Amino acid sequence: MTPNRPEGGVRARQVLRNPKVWAVPTVIVGLLALLLSLLYMGGIVNPRADLHRLPIGLVNSDRGAPLAGQQQNLGAQITAGIAAAPDPRGQVSWRVLDRAEADDQMASGKLAGALEVPAGFTAAVAALGAPAQQPPPRPTITVLTNPGVGSLESSLASSISQSAAQQASARLGAALTAQAQAQAQSQPPSQSPAQGGTLSNAAQLQLADPVTVDVQVGHPIGPHSGLGLTAFYYTLLLVLCGFLGANIISNGVDVALGYAASELGPLRTQRPLVPITRTGTLVVTSVMSVVLSVLTSSLVMLATVGILGVDASHLPLLWVFSVCASAAVGLGVQALVAAFGGIGQLISMFVFIALSLPSSGATVPLQALPTFYRGLAVFEPMRQLSDGVRSILYFGARADAGLTRAWTMIAIGTVAALAFGFAMTSYYDRKGLHRFHPESD
Repeated sequence: MTPNRPEGGVRARQVLRNPKVWAVPTVIVGLLALLLSLLYMGGIVNPRADLHRLPIGLVNSDRGAPLAGQQQNLGAQITAGIAAAPDPRGQVSWRVLDRAEADDQMASGKLAGALEVPAGFTAAVAALGAPAQQPPPRPTITVLTNPGVGSLESSLASSISQSAAQQASARLGAALTAQAQAQAQSQPPSQSPAQGGTLSNAAQLQLADPVTVDVQVGHPIGPHSGLGLTAFYYTLLLVLCGFLGANIISNGVDVALGYAASELGPLRTQRPLVPITRTGTLVVTSVMSVVLSVLTSSLVMLATVGILGVDASHLPLLWVFSVCASAAVGLGVQALVAAFGGIGQLISMFVFIALSLPSSGATVPLQALPTFYRGLAVFEPMRQLSDGVRSILYFGARADAGLTRAWTMIAIGTVAALAFGFAMTSYYDRKGLHRFHPESD
């Protein structure tokens, strides 16, 4: 009987009864389940409660008009009141701007939205009390959305702006009602539209809530932009291609050099060992990651833009950025695998996926994340890369929309990965910590 036949080996039942077989997988898998649950769900449980200084523009375009016998600018009063309203939890960062400045900041993704008191607002309010054959149009406050920053961030800004406008309308309505009642009581009945010194029910209702809130898109994006989510998913594809590609390359090189066996179903092959230093191996895997990032980035663009019709402009820049981003992720993974071996794949999964996704700010805005995640966003790659892709797709590839920071962080990440990876492999080689046995030299 040959020694490698199953009948002559240890039975599965014996293996399963050995506590040592269960110990390491149980601990690692349990910790993974716990940590991933905490990380992914911890950032999205209550975005409104975690909201902190969401940037919203506050624009007064009102020119003012005579009201109650004197020149007034109700738009200035309303915007000043909104900006000074108590916000003990610091959820909103109102930015007082003119319309051109607000448009510019929405076009660079610096504002989640804007609230504008339009020109002629005071004149429209004054017309409410003037005699006319037809009821005058109601004064309007405009809420401007910015879907390019992401559907949730834009929705939060729109909700906050509408609430602020409605509260302003209620305050203005209370003042107008009191003023109209005083005028009605002071005028003779023949000159007053009121009956018995009081306003009619229709007039009271009109004055109580005089302002209409009009929601408009402040910075439109294309209809095939996934309501502002295509940038996130495009970035996720680049990161996954870099991450998975690096792991496949690392394993494939180990098989090709004889350091790991290749198993395909029942077929198992072991190639002859090729003696090579750890530094040499890292050179091979790093070069392959960079070269194959050209292929993966091209296919991502072909599938998303060419086949699915995702709205995208600046295609040459998008392609170059995609290649560099995916290559940087791949180099980071290769450095971690070279430094830590098999556990390096798990570490890289946390660095590039588990910690990176919830801190990206692409689905839940950074301003609505807990402090821990906002800290991660300073250096985690998904945040940097999604800003770059978002700038290219939605904001005309403007440098100040996050593209400059993205390029900077790609460069820093690439240099850090190469420096760390080759420093570790050079140290191992100098210490004689080779991956092959001495007799195989």
